[in-house]
Amino acid sequence: MTGFAKARLAALLLPAALMAGALGSQYIGHLFPCEMCHWQRWPHYTAIVLALLAFLVPEKPVGRMLVALAIAAILTSGAIGVFHAGVEYHWWKGITRCAATVTSGSHADILAQIMATPMIQCDQPQWAFHGISLAGFNAIFSILGGIAIIGLWARKTR
Repeated sequence: MTGFAKARLAALLLPAALMAGALGSQYIGHLFPCEMCHWQRWPHYTAIVLALLAFLVPEKPVGRMLVALAIAAILTSGAIGVFHAGVEYHWWKGITRCAATVTSGSHADILAQIMATPMIQCDQPQWAFHGISLAGFNAIFSILGGIAIIGLWARKTR
């Protein structure tokens, strides 16, 4: 398997695994994501689609561009994770209210939606392991994983 083929596979598996963890913590562990958590997910969704497309096109040059874009998306999620973790650790202020959105309806409907929606604060981690929040873990795995994928790609096969 060439370095590019390994990188293409890793560019699919890493964000898929991270999204499985995020969705599992949400739907199984009942940890509701805040607005910034969702911001971290979008680049992973993008990376999954780009990596899947890279399996459908020839290796050069479009397939290589798709894998490069998938790696960039993974690293982007990691950068957002660094920012979110910094907000959680109160190193800096967030740029969002992290408030739940409400759809239209009568006053009673709107009030019912507000009361049924969990208030999730972006600056309060819901879960941490050894002081590292889920945003911190996403930052670590996305950035180190993205760098490792670049290393796989650059590695010469024997």
